[in-house]
Amino acid sequence: MLSLNVAQNVLSSALDKGATFADIFVEKNRSLLIKTLNGKVDKLETGTDFGIGVRLIFGTKVLYGITNSCEEHELLTLVNSIALFEKASVCNKPQQRGIPPIPTITRALNQHPSSGGLDSHKSEHSYDYKIERLLQMDQTVQKAHSRISQAQAQLLQRLQNVAIFNSEGLAISDERHYTRLTAFAVASDGKEQTVASKSLGALDGFDYTNHISLDALGEEAARKAVTILNAKLCPAEKMPVILGNGFGGVIFHEACGHLLESAAVEKQASIFTDKMDNIIASPIINAIDDGTIKNAWGSINIDDEGMASSRLELIREGKLVNFMMDLVGHLKTGYARTGSARRESYRFPPAARMRNTFIAPGSHSFEEMITSIDYGLWAKNFGGGSVQPGTGDFNFVVEEGHLIRNGKIAEAVKGATLIGNGAEVLKNISMVGCDLDSGVGICGSVSGSVPVTVGQPSLKVDAIVVGGRG
Repeated sequence: MLSLNVAQNVLSSALDKGATFADIFVEKNRSLLIKTLNGKVDKLETGTDFGIGVRLIFGTKVLYGITNSCEEHELLTLVNSIALFEKASVCNKPQQRGIPPIPTITRALNQHPSSGGLDSHKSEHSYDYKIERLLQMDQTVQKAHSRISQAQAQLLQRLQNVAIFNSEGLAISDERHYTRLTAFAVASDGKEQTVASKSLGALDGFDYTNHISLDALGEEAARKAVTILNAKLCPAEKMPVILGNGFGGVIFHEACGHLLESAAVEKQASIFTDKMDNIIASPIINAIDDGTIKNAWGSINIDDEGMASSRLELIREGKLVNFMMDLVGHLKTGYARTGSARRESYRFPPAARMRNTFIAPGSHSFEEMITSIDYGLWAKNFGGGSVQPGTGDFNFVVEEGHLIRNGKIAEAVKGATLIGNGAEVLKNISMVGCDLDSGVGICGSVSGSVPVTVGQPSLKVDAIVVGGRG
């Protein structure tokens, strides 16, 4: 997508203008979106985008620019424009610097091979076949219950080809194919309606969908929508809560994970900034961010600075042992880079971001947790929420909840909100389940929106404030 000679000339020009480091991110992105609605195709969109991002670093100051041209003169003009914003490049004569010869470009070691890509000409990867599969899931939602008033199925595919060059001699490329399926269900009783969804995704091609049950995906979305519709209003009080496995990991992701990323740490905007090697959680908590899980939705072969992905312990037996670091975070804090630099596209400079983030399984069964509570809440599924940056104070909507009475799961409730602080919740976890599961999502932050996986086993928190209307 960009020749080695052009890349070398552009990087040399950046160093000649006083930059201490420079890199080039080249991206070609192709996408496909198909939606069905109540048994008919509602939307089919395809698109292609190409662009280049050039980053110049002067000490710890970062300057970034983009272009849609791969012509050498356009890139050199971009470098010159970026450098004008650095006063030192105007006031001082820059030192002449050489860079190591850029080696022959290589494809990244692909630990996540994809099958059934957007470029495939096999009949089972045609639009007609994909639409047929989506209509099957759509129909499953419609037929799941008499209260279902609307059904929708959605397929998102993305084929991203990138090449990364830097002034230290790196030249590497990668291909990333993402596939995500979502079932939506609307349930109505004539007076009110509820909406629920269920998604699965992978760093893989469309053949990934052959290994999952579309019926099960549609039935789960419908079950949630109907359960919520028929639920009673949740009472408001402080009580023990079991956080559901799988997508329940979104609380750790939002209320704690973002505070362990370099963007928060380097600005002293995280309550964990000075807590390295300190106990920040219950000793039964182990938390991991792993970008190497084969074909997982949040996995990467290399990060967006060209570094190999990694499996990173964040919390070990309650002790904070690592932050997630990109190059700039390393320069500002001294902590080692972790292969966590990510960005939505060439339009954004990279930043350390979560990949597949989860709390590791423990030894307790779900039944043990339920029977240990006389009165409390099982927060099975979560909806939206908000987190106060820097402090970890949060409130999360419980999409589907059930009261616990006398050690047994009782009636379904709705309208519940969990209100608390991520750091406090980590210390108040008394039981960790053995039922680890995960959920997929899109995380938005300083470098745009990227695919992430969240996960955890069921967790018992001894006390959380539960807001409700019952």
